[in-house]
Amino acid sequence: MTRRRRERATDSTFVDNLSLPVHRWFRYSAGFAAEWARDLIERQRNAGRRRVLDPFAGSGTVLLSAERCGVEAVGVEAHPFVVRIARAKLGWRESPAVFRDYALDVLERARERDPGDCSRYPSLIERCFPAGTLARLDALRSAWRAAARACSASDLTWLALVGILRECSPVGTAQWQYVLPNKLKARPLDPFEAFRAKVTAFYQDMVDRQAERLGPASIVHWDDARTCRSVGDEWADLVITSPPYANNFDYADATRLEMSFFGEIAGWGDLQESVRRHLVRACTQHVAGLTDETFAVLEDPILYPIASHIRPVCERLAAERDQHGGKKPYHTMIATYFQDMARTWRALRRVTKPGCLICCVIGDSAPYGIHVPVEQWLGLLALAAGFRAVSFEQTRHRNVKWKNRKHRVPLHEGRLWIEG
Repeated sequence: MTRRRRERATDSTFVDNLSLPVHRWFRYSAGFAAEWARDLIERQRNAGRRRVLDPFAGSGTVLLSAERCGVEAVGVEAHPFVVRIARAKLGWRESPAVFRDYALDVLERARERDPGDCSRYPSLIERCFPAGTLARLDALRSAWRAAARACSASDLTWLALVGILRECSPVGTAQWQYVLPNKLKARPLDPFEAFRAKVTAFYQDMVDRQAERLGPASIVHWDDARTCRSVGDEWADLVITSPPYANNFDYADATRLEMSFFGEIAGWGDLQESVRRHLVRACTQHVAGLTDETFAVLEDPILYPIASHIRPVCERLAAERDQHGGKKPYHTMIATYFQDMARTWRALRRVTKPGCLICCVIGDSAPYGIHVPVEQWLGLLALAAGFRAVSFEQTRHRNVKWKNRKHRVPLHEGRLWIEG
């Protein structure tokens, strides 16, 4: 008998995953509910679909859910730090005892280390951690690096350290990395104690998960959804995903604190080269320097199926831009976003079987209060890419509580269903 659960508005958010083994090892704000994904995979498995693809895999929600259903799954993720998180989570099959011993050895080495030079850390890290806290975190980082190997135990130990950073900061670090003003945590955790607790939690989750059916191990590739080069032709018969929303969230910024701590970037400006250039262009930060090319982008034949819709909206956004001090190039972002998503649909048409099913969690947008019917345009582009049918199922309302909102256009979120 197939498991069924009552679908809820929170199915399109990560919040329910915080109570689930393995999923809760890192909170990625762009995720959605693992139990909803699991139910969908089980229903489709019973209908004969047994190869699942997530072209925007994030921290691995669909991949982990597919493993519990006993089906093959492949993920594609373009964010270089987030794909490491997903790979580490997929290491839950490692021997729990081997991981625990490895991680606790790193902890003991960190306790024995002399304080290092923490002045080299970027200013964001100095703002987030007092000197004593940072010294202990630095000792853990140095001990992990000294012991690092190409193995799941090492990757899981890295993830345990990643997972305690915000818990150890006394400042109000947001889901996006900014230091929130006038918000301090009453009881920030000691790094050594937090690390030990995180290792223990990982260990118990691994024991519990390995007591269940294992199924095929999922794979995640550092790759671009616009090409899916790592996925073979007609490989998938089910796609479950949630692409970036065209809402000006800078997905490159989601792990700036963590990347700064590990020395992968020195500051916000480094994100352009290290992360943003790999991502679907869903934010004005992603299109810096492309404003003059906006209407050339709109002439790309790949956008012809929505040309009569998107051009007037981009023209309105360009005119509205001049009325605002920030002069954000929303018109450029919208043009390039749909160009990128049109390329994604073409890539998905190549890697999916005839008769495939795609479920795409998506929401609409209204930059400067000008509505962009995202699901409608994505549906038209999917049909143009060769898929045969589309429909949209609304799951919740967004932007209907007007307090502190930039505009009063009601928005929604839902599932775009595409049949191949």
